[in-house]
Amino acid sequence: MSNNISAAQVKELRERSGAPMMDCKNALSEAKGDLEQAMVLLRKKGIATAAKKAARVTSEGSVASYIHAGGKIGVLVEINCESDFVARTDDFKDLIKDIAMHIAAADPKFIRKEDVTPETYKQETEINRDQAAATGKPANVVEKIVEGKMSKFYEEFCLLDQPFVKEPGITISQLIASKVGKLGENISVRRFARFKVGDVGETVAITKPQQDQKPE
Repeated sequence: MSNNISAAQVKELRERSGAPMMDCKNALSEAKGDLEQAMVLLRKKGIATAAKKAARVTSEGSVASYIHAGGKIGVLVEINCESDFVARTDDFKDLIKDIAMHIAAADPKFIRKEDVTPETYKQETEINRDQAAATGKPANVVEKIVEGKMSKFYEEFCLLDQPFVKEPGITISQLIASKVGKLGENISVRRFARFKVGDVGETVAITKPQQDQKPE
């Protein structure tokens, strides 16, 4: 193979990433044989592919459950795709199981940052702005601090922005994008519910329709 890329390297990258063989070969060539860098390139390709497919309708999919900690935590999650064929693949089933397990462990409150309620957004920004203003810094610096703190808030409480518990180097959004790149269909998280024994209430999150989304 060109650029001293061996068939064994392509095979290993294909097994790790699930990407098509030619994509693996091209990524390894671009990364000059560096397997980890090739993985990064494939993930970026997956994200680019996902962005192109994001507007496509996802009317098929599956619901999965996950029970954790000896029956103390339970999750139901609905993940959508474009066809029943993809919904029945092992890759899609593995994805939905991984996301259900992640929700049980990471306890997100929203699916995306666009789904954060106006009340919660206002409360968090006001708290962060008051704290930043108390430092005596200029207004433009205060706004930068608020912006940074809100990014941390999204990372902590919004499913798609959270680091994947099984692989913290990628977010749930990037995990989904990698599957979009491999399966060739748009994939979206529709809703989830998380229950924990002893908690007063449960977490129920639903993706807002496009017209209801709060602009950034």
